[in-house]
Amino acid sequence: MTGLTKRLLTTTSVAIALTLGLSGCGDDVGKVSLGLFTTKDVIIDARHDPKIPGVTCHISRIEADLSLADPSDMSISCRQTGPITAAEIANIDKSKNGEVVFKESLSILFKSLKVRRIYDAQNQTLLYLSYSTKETNGSHKHALSTVPLYGTQAWIAGGAVIQD
Repeated sequence: MTGLTKRLLTTTSVAIALTLGLSGCGDDVGKVSLGLFTTKDVIIDARHDPKIPGVTCHISRIEADLSLADPSDMSISCRQTGPITAAEIANIDKSKNGEVVFKESLSILFKSLKVRRIYDAQNQTLLYLSYSTKETNGSHKHALSTVPLYGTQAWIAGGAVIQD
């Protein structure tokens, strides 16, 4: 092998290793094509609540490469995937508006996907609302998922309410 061939193989090997290593850094857990003659795919992301790491939300949405008609439809499903403590619940926003826990730009036309966590104190349940910030066909698309605290370390017997 010549020196040029060895350098080319080394450079190619490093590029492949970096590509494979970086591909594992994303949070995409699935990608399904909507057909042979479309550039649209269903993307499924897994996101952990930054303040309650024991909650994982799976969000599916349409990704429309090469299209400005990116649909706003999405779905969300959140589940307890680890411990949830009373201390974590004590540190979240408990207002009626809750707080945005995830945000992702979906297009260059000012559309984004947001997920907001709202605490339902009476039912001791975390609500995760996903919604599009751009109106589509007269509607702001949204979806809701809940994570009950029953059976977790954060559950308060008798329904006592955790205050700020």
